[in-house]
Amino acid sequence: MPNSPAPHTTIPDPCTVVCLHFLGGSAREWEPVAAFLDGVARVVALDLPGFGDAAGVSGYSVEAMADHVAAGIAAADPGRRWYLAGHSMGAKVALALARRAEDGEPDLAGLAGLVLLGGSPPSPEPMSDDKRREMMEWISADAETRRRKAGEFIDQNTGAPLGEPLRTRAVEDVLRAAPAAWTAWLRDGSREDWKRRIGILRIPAVVVGGTEDADLGTPALKALTLPHLAHGRLVTLDGAGHLLPLERPEAVARLIGGFVSEEPFQKSEAPTLPEPYRALIESDRVNARLRAALLARAEPDDPAYQPGCLDSVELAQLRAVVDRVLPQDGRGRIDIAARIEKRLAAGTGDGWRFAMLPADGAAYRAALRTLDAAARSVHGMRFLSLDGAGQDAVLEAVAAGEPGSHEVPEGGLDAEGMTLWFEDLRSDAVRLYLAHPASLARIGFSGIGAGGDDAQTLPGFLRVGIADPEPWEPTALGETGR
Repeated sequence: MPNSPAPHTTIPDPCTVVCLHFLGGSAREWEPVAAFLDGVARVVALDLPGFGDAAGVSGYSVEAMADHVAAGIAAADPGRRWYLAGHSMGAKVALALARRAEDGEPDLAGLAGLVLLGGSPPSPEPMSDDKRREMMEWISADAETRRRKAGEFIDQNTGAPLGEPLRTRAVEDVLRAAPAAWTAWLRDGSREDWKRRIGILRIPAVVVGGTEDADLGTPALKALTLPHLAHGRLVTLDGAGHLLPLERPEAVARLIGGFVSEEPFQKSEAPTLPEPYRALIESDRVNARLRAALLARAEPDDPAYQPGCLDSVELAQLRAVVDRVLPQDGRGRIDIAARIEKRLAAGTGDGWRFAMLPADGAAYRAALRTLDAAARSVHGMRFLSLDGAGQDAVLEAVAAGEPGSHEVPEGGLDAEGMTLWFEDLRSDAVRLYLAHPASLARIGFSGIGAGGDDAQTLPGFLRVGIADPEPWEPTALGETGR
């Protein structure tokens, strides 16, 4: 059953933070963080099935653990505004609960934000098969081996040795975990693929990683977790390993305290459409069908747009590629990648493709898969984990016909196919950028005013001389400040 919060954290004021632990941990790991949050937030730490005081509780899938936590949250009565913090294994469960909350589950109403620490991502957790096998073998070994291995497990997951009594308590938590729960997570739960089910969440989130975390540090979180968070930001703790609430309780508490006191995130903004150009769009010189299309294009893009052809990680990768191809400055941005993806999902396009490429949706998925393989081959990390210079290097190799990976990944494209796809992508990106009315305003494009709805009095153009514009034609406005 859920643990009751420590007495010094049961304050009536202002919000509650529900906390979930790592594989082998328990609700006790959050006690150091709770001490620093005293007077800031009420901390309710829960044991997941098979761990801590819930070692005898069954149900080890992500879905079953989410059910257990949802019941614990309802029992804790977190109030009208509460937050969910998930560490490692607990982060994957937290993401599943956040999706339920956004889908309207009544018992989860009031969830205001996520804090994900060294989080297991929605996709299968990155871990070698050898490491999984070794961890599953010793959990059911003799007592002496288990204690020794439990100590090694804690030590290997910290950037610096834990002091006492924290280390001893952490080892004890590993030893009191149900072997069946431990094994089920490594064999099944961590491998569950929730990418499509989680999609992209609107809820504000802070994602925290340690530089010494080998499997779930900043590079993995950037590539596998952030793509699912429309309003997520990444924080790196230098020198920290995987057990962040135990290693850096004060830093974690400071992040949580700052997060729960933040103002709600601002809504997305579209690029500014100058009033003279908007007036032209709304004039009788523009036919109604074109006017409706232009005004629709001028609407802000949804930051939590749910892809229908690509998955959330692939969409994030496409956004990164587009940002390298056609950078946009300022707050008002056109989400060109989402607009491309929407066309892919609808099966619409410009009506042609290179003969050697598959249909557009399949070509984009194959190309993004190949880009990731090339990034891993050359740079040792995923494309989304690379900085701008690293991403440029991969894309430049693609444009030159040398994608940087000697082997084409399963379902990927060869060098020629990648070059053709990249040409197609650049064409798609520029076409969508120039189709936006704010872009048309920047270049002073007046073609939209060539005629209204009345074919009998089609205004058209009367002046055709050089430097002799019509009185109604807009001038090139250049950058509009956004």
